[in-house]
Amino acid sequence: MPTDSDIIRTLSTVTTATVTTILLKKGLRNVWLRGAMPIRTGQPRLVGRAFTLRFVPAREDLATPESWSSPKSTRAAIEAMPAGCITVADAMGITDAGIFGDILCARMVKRGVTALITDGVVRDVAGVLATGLPVWSRGVAAPPSVAGLTFVDWQQPIACGGVAVFPDDWIVVDDDGAVLIPAALIEEVVKSGPEQEALEAWIMKEVEAGAPLPGLYPPNAETKARYEANRTK
Repeated sequence: MPTDSDIIRTLSTVTTATVTTILLKKGLRNVWLRGAMPIRTGQPRLVGRAFTLRFVPAREDLATPESWSSPKSTRAAIEAMPAGCITVADAMGITDAGIFGDILCARMVKRGVTALITDGVVRDVAGVLATGLPVWSRGVAAPPSVAGLTFVDWQQPIACGGVAVFPDDWIVVDDDGAVLIPAALIEEVVKSGPEQEALEAWIMKEVEAGAPLPGLYPPNAETKARYEANRTK
């Protein structure tokens, strides 16, 4: 089994598009977290284990400013986040209450969190951007989380963007969005990812040289033989 460092290093070179194709061949179709898109351009491809946060609909006796000081609060959850994790927040697709703002994101940076992924939105966007924390979300909104959400717990199974995410599953995120890799399949993806990227890079060169697509993409037996011969040169 590869180490976490090996996984991160390898998958940092593999696109989310390639990951979804590999997982599709394994029978997994629902792995792309809907709505979680980069909050700014130029964010790097990132890889990490999922640290999950769970919100439910706001209930007036629970979703209050006082709840921010509760033992079960986003503040407490941040203090439990290990360095290198990717925080994945289930905000049920709510877009009119920002789950995190600049101060919480700044603390996540200090904790060594790799990125924040949510199917909801953030607030204090200028400040969030200034923290340098990579964020993928549905956008931004001024109201605080308690205007539409109640935070209930962390490191539980969640549904983010319609995808089941369990603690310590793997997340790969780039300009195409965030993709889940079940922990049990990470070794296969790490093995297949670079191979698929190398094959498609070779196919792209063939296309640029004028080759037609039938038999090339996807490759038939003859094309595969040519590719293998090219690799061994």
